[in-house]
Amino acid sequence: SGSSATHPGREYDWKKCSFRSYAVGAAASFLSTLATFPIYKTVFRQQLHACSITEAVCQLSKEGLPRFYRGVFPPLLAKTLQGTVLFGTHDSFLRILSSQSTGPFSLGERARAGLLSGFLEALVFGPLERVQNVLQDGQKNKRFPTTGSILKEFSSYAGREKLTLGYCRGLGLIAIRNCLGSCLYFSFKDPLRDSLLEKGVPSRLPALVSGSLNGALVSLLLSPLSVLIVNVQSQVGKRETLHLQAAVAAVWRTRSRKAILLYRGASLLVLRSGLTWGLTTALHDFLLEVVG
Repeated sequence: SGSSATHPGREYDWKKCSFRSYAVGAAASFLSTLATFPIYKTVFRQQLHACSITEAVCQLSKEGLPRFYRGVFPPLLAKTLQGTVLFGTHDSFLRILSSQSTGPFSLGERARAGLLSGFLEALVFGPLERVQNVLQDGQKNKRFPTTGSILKEFSSYAGREKLTLGYCRGLGLIAIRNCLGSCLYFSFKDPLRDSLLEKGVPSRLPALVSGSLNGALVSLLLSPLSVLIVNVQSQVGKRETLHLQAAVAAVWRTRSRKAILLYRGASLLVLRSGLTWGLTTALHDFLLEVVG
């Protein structure tokens, strides 16, 4: 990323890098999200209904191809904007927090910048993720046929319930997940990539491998939290699972009190995250060189 050199020892002009990091983050995230959307939707159904891959695919098949891409716009928009904010603000925070203007940066500096960028990302895009999770739930196709119908209902809830049942439901959980995920990703992405470069791995592979490994490990670690977020945010009008303890208890009951079911969908989730972050990281570094 723009937070350090694409090759060890290369220095960046931070004045040129600032805007470039936002633009490149947007392009890389858009392309990688578009490529992995089918996996994303299958994973969502597994997380929501605790079903197998086969059952999730059957659900989507019965709904038909026209409905398969129902809901593609929110995650595509969200991930593109998230990539813009995540990569851009991470570089900005690095520039503010670091004692030097060029890389390489310390683990602590990358971690702190990752925490801040993840928190900002959650605040900005948590409400959009809320709409996305309701839209992806097949059981709500009739009640909410369009994004507009969701926005209309949430706006009314937001007025009466001070946002708790509207756009901000589950925002605290999203903030925890995004802070941890961003911190881990940015802490180890560049060191692993640079290590592979030093070992003579072909130039385009280190970023792909580094992004894939980091994305897969982070998604596996945070998978139970993602399951909790999906189940909390997909509900509309229910107050009983607003508190964390009640939400955890509800998800635990629907999983028949079996911890293994908290990882239902984790296999595809890890695959999707590995592919998405591998592509995003590789595209980000490639585009950064092109525009640089």
